Amino acid sequence: MTSTTPPPARRSKITPEREQEFFDAVLEQLREHGYEALTMEGVAARASCGKSTLYRQWRTKPRLVAAALRATRRGSLAAVDTGSLAGDLREAARIAAGTSGRDTRLTQALGHAVLSDEELQAALCEALVEPELAAFGAMVGRAVARGEITADHPAVEFLPAQLMGMLRIRPVLEGRYADADYLIRFVDAVMLPALGLAPAPSARTTSASPAGTTAGQAP
Repeated sequence: MTSTTPPPARRSKITPEREQEFFDAVLEQLREHGYEALTMEGVAARASCGKSTLYRQWRTKPRLVAAALRATRRGSLAAVDTGSLAGDLREAARIAAGTSGRDTRLTQALGHAVLSDEELQAALCEALVEPELAAFGAMVGRAVARGEITADHPAVEFLPAQLMGMLRIRPVLEGRYADADYLIRFVDAVMLPALGLAPAPSARTTSASPAGTTAGQAP
């Protein structure tokens, strides 16, 4: 009896460099136009390829977007280790500010789609959430080992939500992205006191700068 099951789609050989160009085009389109307006045709035009190439490789827009998100997975905070939890959180704030605009635009662009598509939601978590959660866990683990805080300190579970939440909410509240000065002042004024920690003397001096001296809006 002859099987009627169609053969799997053929995937042409694409170099990792070319594949990354496709993914970059996807993320650029997302940030500029949002998920709903993103099209395979638009990505193909941005990447200078035929849309048939994209359909052959990923079949659907959600799969292509999910692949692009997973390809951006990074642990930007993974290397942070200053020797103290206060120093780690302040350095994490500085690094997070460097990608504030880019990552905020990306999460905003995905909007409702990420809540209604499990694959997109999982890809976003893998790309932007899980690496940072792991980094925060490592910071806390070192702080506990040093005796700075206890493992069951009630404020620990809220650390990632506090810092990442400020990244996302400032554009809504003030119409500007969270820069390094803003986030470091937040760490000193809110996160460290909640942990029962104080910033280093030099940190207090920096944090005491008037709000008007903060950097301009992120691009």
